[in-house]
Amino acid sequence: MKKITTLILTLMAIAVSVVPAQAQQESSSSSVMRRGDRNRAQRNTSQVTSRMQNRLESSAPSDADLSWMKVIYRSLDLTKDKNAPLYFPEQPEEGAESLFRLIMRLLTNDELTVYEYLDGREVFSDTYRIKVREMLDRFHIYYQEAKGSSERHPKFTIEPSDVPANEVLSYFIVERWEFDNRTNRMRTRVEAICPVLHRSDDYGMESMKYPMFWVRYDDLRPYLSTQNIFISDDNNLPTCTFDDYFQLGLYEGDIYKTRNLRNKSMAQLYPNPDDMKRAQDSIQNSLDKFEDKLWVPSLEELQARSEAKAKAEAQAQGDGEEQVNSRDDADKPARKSVTRRGSKKSKEKATKSKPAKVKKSKAPKTKSAATRSVRNRRK
Repeated sequence: MKKITTLILTLMAIAVSVVPAQAQQESSSSSVMRRGDRNRAQRNTSQVTSRMQNRLESSAPSDADLSWMKVIYRSLDLTKDKNAPLYFPEQPEEGAESLFRLIMRLLTNDELTVYEYLDGREVFSDTYRIKVREMLDRFHIYYQEAKGSSERHPKFTIEPSDVPANEVLSYFIVERWEFDNRTNRMRTRVEAICPVLHRSDDYGMESMKYPMFWVRYDDLRPYLSTQNIFISDDNNLPTCTFDDYFQLGLYEGDIYKTRNLRNKSMAQLYPNPDDMKRAQDSIQNSLDKFEDKLWVPSLEELQARSEAKAKAEAQAQGDGEEQVNSRDDADKPARKSVTRRGSKKSKEKATKSKPAKVKKSKAPKTKSAATRSVRNRRK
């Protein structure tokens, strides 16, 4: 009897210990499923997870890791072939859309923060944060309030035909050239992007530029990395993303300003267009050659440079000698023809003026008889 009672108590203890473990496992599994569902829902709505966003933000170096930096302002003309991937397609098709439509979709869904365009400076703070409703009213973009919109988190719906994507014909970008101490190399990254509207005046004659707002590239980058685009007509597969396009520097833009103490643009510093073009080329060349000037060359590099320099000088000298010889060869035939003609004429004159010499025949010598002496005759 005691054995049976002990066995029953043991089984009851085992059952009591197993049930909480199963309940805990079920609760943990349900929590994992809920977390996965939440991540899946977030990925379906915005296609950007918090993990992806944190990874992209951590890849950018801080100012403490930099020893040199140059801030360049560029204007990207979308009519150029290299910048065409930012403009096309004009209408959304098969999940692809232009850069401006992507920005407007994120902005109207309250997933992106934009800042006021200030003439000559950029301040990315809450003081200069733009309200989406005011921005849409300012540029006369028709909209409707979307479901779930609130005063704190406003959301809007814009018809695809009302988005002025065909009027955004250029972008302003802030470009940072940095020397990173962590990797000991130069790198170029985009800090901010500003879409620019091109609209005609009231008479429809002159096209005016209206910068809309600034958006930080780090805020936009997680969404750019999920959008594939075409970059060439030779390959019809979208093998590149918007983020790759900017990170690799596949765009082409003119420098219209560099950060300076007086905060003046290139047009203000160089009113003459030719002077401004030379200044732009000089700035670009100095940026391209800056990294080469940072390091002391090795002996092998110095030897290679000296050999290349000597080879270039020898080639230039050989080209100069060939040019001189070619000029001499071009002059020689004329001189020879003159001398030949001159020698013929001189020979003809000589033959005409000087008669031929006739050799006189000598008389044969004969033996004469002995003659008397004069003295003997006188005698």
